[in-house]
Amino acid sequence: MPSNKKTIALSNNEHSSELRIKDPTIGPPVIDLANLHKETGLFTYDPSYSSTASCESKVTYIDGNEGILEYRGYPIEQLASKSTYLEVSYLLFNGGLPTKEGLTEFRHNVKHNMFLDTNLNQLFGGFLPNAHPMGMLMSSVAALSTIYHEDIDIRNPHHREAFFFNILGKIPVLVATIFNQINGTKTGSYNEERSYAENILTLFFDGQGDYEINPVFSKALDILLILHADHEQNCSTSSVRLAGSSGTNPYAAIASGIAALWGPSHGGANEAVVRMLNEIGSPKNIPTYIEKAKDKSDPFRLMGFGHRVYKNFDPRATIIREECHKVLGQLDQDNSPMFELALQLEEIALNDQYFVERNLYPNVDFYSGVIYQAMAIPKEMFTVMFALARTVGWATHWCEMMENPSLKIGRPRQLYLGSKKRNYVAIDKR
Repeated sequence: MPSNKKTIALSNNEHSSELRIKDPTIGPPVIDLANLHKETGLFTYDPSYSSTASCESKVTYIDGNEGILEYRGYPIEQLASKSTYLEVSYLLFNGGLPTKEGLTEFRHNVKHNMFLDTNLNQLFGGFLPNAHPMGMLMSSVAALSTIYHEDIDIRNPHHREAFFFNILGKIPVLVATIFNQINGTKTGSYNEERSYAENILTLFFDGQGDYEINPVFSKALDILLILHADHEQNCSTSSVRLAGSSGTNPYAAIASGIAALWGPSHGGANEAVVRMLNEIGSPKNIPTYIEKAKDKSDPFRLMGFGHRVYKNFDPRATIIREECHKVLGQLDQDNSPMFELALQLEEIALNDQYFVERNLYPNVDFYSGVIYQAMAIPKEMFTVMFALARTVGWATHWCEMMENPSLKIGRPRQLYLGSKKRNYVAIDKR
């Protein structure tokens, strides 16, 4: 990596430190602070890590100001229109696009792992009827660490590859098992002739063997999987890396990512979109809720609008918006008031000056929630679908991190604002 040195004067006690500037392939340079504390006794203060590069990575690049998202250098627009989720998975893991033979072998390796150990059935049988699917997924992935632990050497590249294919094969079966358990239905069977997205729908809905796949639905699902496959060092990916840096079992590290994804500010946002639409209730109520969203003193917020990173339109939303309208076109709108409500809310927000000036455009969560609802996937499963797609990104980042021979355990510091040293006082003298 190209680099240069620049002396930066620090104001505390007139300390100064020669800090190296690291230049990326593309994007803003970063200041190497690895020796800052040793040389000056100072830490940096960056709540939420909004200005901190926590690692080096070659997987995904984002430019939030320009609305750019690239996997291994390939624009997300090209991948969504020309590729498939399994091919994108190959790209993320291997760093380049596969040949036909390479993709066939990759698909075989994933399929070879699409089964569940019978002991996991006892786990699923122990969940309460009202258990949240994300809690079920987190628990079941963590349970994989009890099955695959003794034979995993995280420093062995062959073992890391075996883990990658195992988790990529297990996750759709786990998700389908959870889906069918909460619905009280039977899980379908994998069909070699169908695509990855088609097989997910098959596992979900073909328990009776009579499910006909809608090609518009399967295409939209495949694109959603691609769009959610990775997103740089987000909260859940950073959680996987931080947990993984301790040397923990990789399935446990992935479980930590699922826990982080569950939050409504992260993967849970698409579920929150449907809850919001239910609260609005009718198109006639939209103006009232638009005004509520503009009122800073009102707790109501438009979910699925704006993004922490993208200060322009979310490129994923631009892509999936068209697929969302195609999916809705398959439905009887007269019998789908929620979808009509979503379309009207989208139209108003796209043209309201308040939202336009603040770049509060519909993001990928807005459209993904509407699409999953249209596919008869319950809102409690939305974030699980997100996790299904993002697993390949988590596993890729974990493998990339483990390739670093000088990896150290992650250990953020703090700005301590508590009490100074105090002496203990006996209870009868307080």
